[in-house]
Amino acid sequence: MTRPTQERALRTREALMHAAAEVFDEYGYAGAGINRILERAGVTAGALYFHFKSKEGLAVAIMGAQPQQIESKLTSHGLQRLVDITFVWAHELQVNPLLRAGVRLSVEQGSFGVHDASSYLGWREIMAECLQVAEDDGELLPGAHTEDIAEFLVGACTGIQLYSQLVSARRDLPERTVRMWRMLLPGIAPSETIARIDLDVRRGEGT
Repeated sequence: MTRPTQERALRTREALMHAAAEVFDEYGYAGAGINRILERAGVTAGALYFHFKSKEGLAVAIMGAQPQQIESKLTSHGLQRLVDITFVWAHELQVNPLLRAGVRLSVEQGSFGVHDASSYLGWREIMAECLQVAEDDGELLPGAHTEDIAEFLVGACTGIQLYSQLVSARRDLPERTVRMWRMLLPGIAPSETIARIDLDVRRGEGT
């Protein structure tokens, strides 16, 4: 495959991902008809099936794309990076259809016959890596279990975004995320570390 052909294929794949994300976000998996996705993307059915094989395959790819929407916007380190992941996530869920669709599909996947924990496990691994750096840097309390904290955070973030979606269409998600950290930090970090952590919700708009 020549370079121009590869670039066209990449653009087509991205167009399909973004168009499908918008449709999944608006209509859910069941309501996201293939024709609606193709029309939104401006591509043929052959292009879709070349890249994704099925609507289910497209949905799984969107679920797996969540970290890419967050990590490219991070510059911080250790515990602050972990906090910033959640702040960027809270902000992007309000403005980024690809992330919103990934979250929605991850929550609703059982309704279309998929049971894939990869997106949750991926977040757990990313968060555990941040916590390991924080532990190595002396930012955590003695005896803190990084894997347990990461596991808890994945569940907590999943829960607060669902609650926020129901009560405010996620408009209050950034503030809820700050409150989560104010409750969690004293249980995992010493006071001198907490004093250095920036909980300004605007970090989610660009760290």
